[in-house]
Amino acid sequence: MDDITISQLAAEKIKKAAIESQTDNLPLRIAVSKKPDGSFHYGMGFDDVGNAQGEDMHFISNDVEIVVAKTSFELLKGTTLDYAELEPKQFHFVFLNPNDPNYTPITEK
Repeated sequence: MDDITISQLAAEKIKKAAIESQTDNLPLRIAVSKKPDGSFHYGMGFDDVGNAQGEDMHFISNDVEIVVAKTSFELLKGTTLDYAELEPKQFHFVFLNPNDPNYTPITEK
């Protein structure tokens, strides 16, 4: 799978944040850059520029419009954005990216 997907829970949180910040008409931009040590640095935010440069790719996942620069897409192929409890009562957005050298897939027990 080459698309970028958003889990149902992450989509709910993104939609809620968009409404609260009055940006519910804007797409979510997801970006990644590769650091000198090989690690990935992720960013996301509501984009008021849209596809001005024509270099963006667009996806829709769980009714959230996603915008990704072509330069980031190769590093983001197959990524799922999730919203997970990392510690008790500590929820965060997490990028499940099989291209990230620090990614550990979730295995079923």
